[in-house]
Amino acid sequence: MLPLLDVLHLPTTRVLLTTETFASRVLPPVVCSFATAFLVLLPRTQSMRIALWPITAILAFRAATSLDMSMGQPKLALLNMQLQISMMYIAARTLEWTVQTKPFVRTAHRSSTDVPKQNLVLDAIDLVCNPRGCGWDWSQGMYIPPETHPTSSRLAFATSALVSGLKHSFICGALHSAVKSFSPDTFGSVDGGTIFDDTLPPHLRYLRSSIIATLCAFAIYSLIKANYEITVVICVLIFRQHPEQWPPLIDSPWRATSLREFWSRRWHQWLRRIVIFLGVNPLSLLFGRIGGVIGAFLVSGFIHHLAILPIDPSSEMWRMVLPFGMMGAGIVIERAVSGNKTGGWMGWVWTMCWMVLWGNVMVDGWARAGLLGSPSVMDSATPIRQPIERLVSTFDEYLHAIGRKP
Repeated sequence: MLPLLDVLHLPTTRVLLTTETFASRVLPPVVCSFATAFLVLLPRTQSMRIALWPITAILAFRAATSLDMSMGQPKLALLNMQLQISMMYIAARTLEWTVQTKPFVRTAHRSSTDVPKQNLVLDAIDLVCNPRGCGWDWSQGMYIPPETHPTSSRLAFATSALVSGLKHSFICGALHSAVKSFSPDTFGSVDGGTIFDDTLPPHLRYLRSSIIATLCAFAIYSLIKANYEITVVICVLIFRQHPEQWPPLIDSPWRATSLREFWSRRWHQWLRRIVIFLGVNPLSLLFGRIGGVIGAFLVSGFIHHLAILPIDPSSEMWRMVLPFGMMGAGIVIERAVSGNKTGGWMGWVWTMCWMVLWGNVMVDGWARAGLLGSPSVMDSATPIRQPIERLVSTFDEYLHAIGRKP
C-alpha cells in the first residue's frame, strides 16, 4: 500500500518561496476558500460545497507542508508558522461552511458608501477575512469590547488607531528584547531552550520563569494589538470600511477577575468560531457542558501545537495541550466552587495565579521550539533596546548571585 502522500501526489520536502511556488501552492487553497465563502451565501449549494471541501483541505495541507516561506533562513522560520496557521484556518473554516445548511446573512455595514443591494463578492471577502464574525448572524452572543477610539469621523478613528498601533509596536519590541535578554544563547535565539534555569534554587527558578512568562504575555498582547490597529487604519482609510466593522479586539485582559471572563470576554476571539465548531459542539453532545468547555481548550492547544511544528518538528504535543486544557479545567473548578459569582480581588488573584502557573508551561513550550528567539522588526526599531538588555542582564546576574549564596 502506497503512503498517503504518494497516493495524493503531495511533496514530501519543502520548496523555497518564489513567485511561481506561491502561485502554485498558496493561491489554490485561498481561491477555494473564497469560492466556498461565496457558495455558503447562496441557497441550495451544499452539495457543491461538499464536493469542494476535500480539494480545499488537500491543497491547504499541501501548502502548509511543502512551501518554505523562510527561504532557507532559520531566523525567518516564523513565516512558516504563519503559513501553517493560515492553512489550518482555511481548512477548518471551509469545513464549517460546508456543513452549513442555511445561507449566512450579513447584518452590519459593508462600507461607508453602502447601498441596500447585497454584494455577494464583498460579503464573501468579509466572511473569509472576518474570523470573529462581526456583523454576521452566526456571531450572535459574542462579546464586543466597548469602543476606545473616537467615532466622530473616519479620520479621527483611524488617527487614534494609528497612534495605538505605533505605541503597542514599541511596547512589543521592548518586551521581546527583554525576554530574549534573559538568555540570549538559549531561548533568546532560534536554537531554543527552557525558561527553567536548573542552576537556581526552586523559588528563584520559578520566580524567574514567571517573570519571563508574564513579559511574554504582555508582548503577545501588544503584538496582537499593534497588528490589529494597523489593519484598522488600512481598511478604514484605504478601503473605506465603516469603523463599526472594526470594534476593539481585546479588552484589558489583566483586569479579568475569573478565567471565564478572561477567555470569553477579555482575550481576543479570533479562534472562537473554530473551537466552538471543532471542540465545544461535538464534546458537549458527548459529555455535556463540562465536555464542551474542556473540548474548546483542547482544540485550542492542538492548534497551537500544530502552529509551532514548522519551527520545531520535534515539539511535544503535551507542551501546548496540557496548559490549554488546564485553562478549561480551571473554568470548571471556579464554576463548581462559586458558580458564576467569581470576581473581586480574590477572583483576580485566583485568575492571575492560574494563568501564571500554566503560562509557565505554555511559554516554556514556545521557548524550547525557538519561537521566543525569532527576530522581529519591532526589536530593531526599539530605540531603548540596549538599555533594556543591560537592565535585564543585570537583574538576571543578581538572581544568580542570590542563588549562589549559602
